[in-house]
Amino acid sequence: MCISSMTAHAALEIEISGGSAIQIPIAILPMTEPASLQSKNKLHEIISNDLKGSGMFRILNTSGVPSLPTTAAQIKYTDWNALKAQGLSIGDVQVAPNGSLKVSVQVIDVLRQTPLLQETYTVAASQYRHVAHLIADKIYEKFTGQPGAFATRIAYVTKTGKRFTLQIADADGFNAQTLVSSNEPIISPAWSPDGSKMAYVSFEKKKPIVFVQSLYTGERKVVANFKGNNSAPAWAPDGSKLAVVLTYGANSQIHTISVDGSNLQQVTKSSSIDTEPAFSPDGQFIYFSSDRGGRPQIYKVPASGGSASRVTFEGSYNVSPRFSPDGKYLTYIRNDGGAFKVAVQDLGTGAVKILSSGSQDESPSFAPNSRTLMYATRVGGKGTLATVAVDGLVRQRLSEAGGDIREPAWGPAQASPK
Repeated sequence: MCISSMTAHAALEIEISGGSAIQIPIAILPMTEPASLQSKNKLHEIISNDLKGSGMFRILNTSGVPSLPTTAAQIKYTDWNALKAQGLSIGDVQVAPNGSLKVSVQVIDVLRQTPLLQETYTVAASQYRHVAHLIADKIYEKFTGQPGAFATRIAYVTKTGKRFTLQIADADGFNAQTLVSSNEPIISPAWSPDGSKMAYVSFEKKKPIVFVQSLYTGERKVVANFKGNNSAPAWAPDGSKLAVVLTYGANSQIHTISVDGSNLQQVTKSSSIDTEPAFSPDGQFIYFSSDRGGRPQIYKVPASGGSASRVTFEGSYNVSPRFSPDGKYLTYIRNDGGAFKVAVQDLGTGAVKILSSGSQDESPSFAPNSRTLMYATRVGGKGTLATVAVDGLVRQRLSEAGGDIREPAWGPAQASPK
């Protein structure tokens, strides 16, 4: 067993397919950067890759432009109108005597010839990629009206040989680090609402036990280690407690427990298997999978306990419920003609759409902006991760050489450094 407060690991590889029917043409120009940063990935390349990967933007080729401006005063709008650019990003990076970076960026609305965005960030050199993601988030929001999710993190479990590792990486797969590793399975990672802790299930004691671990110090605590199985942790929206599945009294049943392991309360009471809990965004209900109707379906119950009611009626097999952070969508896994696929239900209209195309898809998780889902799938017999937009138009695949990837969980939005 190995516990760490983050050990560096290889980056994931990303393939992108599809795109929005209407893509916003934008030019992301090279920033003026000091020579000491020239060996790194350029900021404008990271920003461009983020925006392109969203499927919402078309990054313009600027090789034919006579001269590229580095300040707003140098912009010749006729050049950019000829490229049909709607947006233009320029900026510079300065290194302070203490080694920190001062990153300034301007985004210009080419059609109106007015600034859309003007930001300055002072960050540690180690946050070089992060600040690029923050800028991409700002650009995405200015042009789409929706917050971006490029500056967020993901968690997932890798299996290489007999070794399991719980990894945390940037949303684009870079800066992957190991939180915990073991020769026994690790499953069900779940981010705390503030992004500072990770709950997960480890079999290191030859049985499933629920742990909560700090992402900053590596300190971890046992939250649920009762007789039988302890599994499927899900955080309450206020971060004060977890829903867990326990078998110590009967079949798998939903309970809640405080993060320190106290105040255990049983929520569901049935002779069936109740599992995979997920709090509603307002914390009032717990949604879960159950075979109490004969076939696995999704139900909900008041978070304090009580009578459960069925939620899914379309399809004979629906499991693994998860909410979008904005509360507008419910995602789950559906058995669609013998294939397990990611489905999403619009809670306003009740409409259901199948988003994935695999046969063994599982563990769907929403991005914090509610616009994209990540899930585990299999390609060529190997576990990998994939993302799909809520409208189904944009897809990405994230893979790692040499191992299976599974159990993805998308972390919450993070505060922006200034």
